Amino acid sequence: MLGEAPLAWLLIAVPAAVWIHHARPQEPLLGFVIACIAIVPLAGLLGLATEKLASRVGDAIGGFLNATLGNAAELIIALVALRAGMLDVVKASITGSIIGNLLLVLGAAFLAGGLRHPVQTFATIGARAQVGMMALAAMAILIPSIVAVIGGGKYVAQSVNFSIGVSGILLVVYVLSLVFSLVTHAHLFKSDHDTVEREIHGARWSMPLTVGVMVVATLLIVWMSEILVGTVEHAAKALGLSNLFIGVVVVAVVGNAAEHSTAILVAMRNRMELAIGIAIGSSTQIALFVAPLLVLLSLVMAPAPLSLAFTGVEVFLVLMATFVASILIVDGRSTWFTGIQLLAVYLVMALTVFGVPS
Repeated sequence: MLGEAPLAWLLIAVPAAVWIHHARPQEPLLGFVIACIAIVPLAGLLGLATEKLASRVGDAIGGFLNATLGNAAELIIALVALRAGMLDVVKASITGSIIGNLLLVLGAAFLAGGLRHPVQTFATIGARAQVGMMALAAMAILIPSIVAVIGGGKYVAQSVNFSIGVSGILLVVYVLSLVFSLVTHAHLFKSDHDTVEREIHGARWSMPLTVGVMVVATLLIVWMSEILVGTVEHAAKALGLSNLFIGVVVVAVVGNAAEHSTAILVAMRNRMELAIGIAIGSSTQIALFVAPLLVLLSLVMAPAPLSLAFTGVEVFLVLMATFVASILIVDGRSTWFTGIQLLAVYLVMALTVFGVPS
């Protein structure tokens, strides 16, 4: 099993992170780095187990399952940070997950697939539907953020109630999108690979093994997330980085490990509907499900409620990532250079966030 996960050797970081956290609490930077390293192979195992499960059900449902369980790491990290009252880290991690999936994961998949297949094609209807949902989520973030800036402190006091209402709308749209893509119009999201026997990477896993790996990996990610969030502020100060950069880049890249590994593997096998379903589907799930869910959960588990009023930098990043991704997938064709373009935009955004002062 571990032979199918190329980063499995990094699992040694799991006990190392636990030992450092308890035996050397005076070195939070080291604990933060080791916890980040530990989450990467765990997220990869979670993604691998999801791919084994997805191989039985087709690309549309498979992409949904991979996006859902691939986002488990981001959701867990956000929940731990939410409980600790680190709302700026939560918002930054939401932003980072959205742009990371739209630009970094999708770009890496296009690049890896394009190096093996000169021109790859995919159904545009499903991709456009998901990008359309991302545009809706971007508007839901943009409007309260602009009004909060214009209205100042007076509006901030009312933004929580507004965010609760918007979160309810986004959750309803997300549920309806599942009905659209998995039930009423599932044929529009079906690829040629669903009409033939599905190939899977490596040996087929039994259902108990698949579920067991998912459960154990999730529990260990929770544990590592506790350590990561507990040391993030000390690590940010030690490295001279802002919480915005830690959330948008570091936490997002670590949490996206599952999506990265699976999207690249399936793109190299020319299963582009599945690759795009994982990358863009993960972004829409973060924007339409995870973010609204965190807003509602903050009412009962956080020291202060979370609102959808993001900073100007975060709003701009989400809008531009959605715009760029929509332009590059509109014709239903991709090459390795398409991947380079997406990755270049992501690097520019990362450098921009790096330059934002604490």
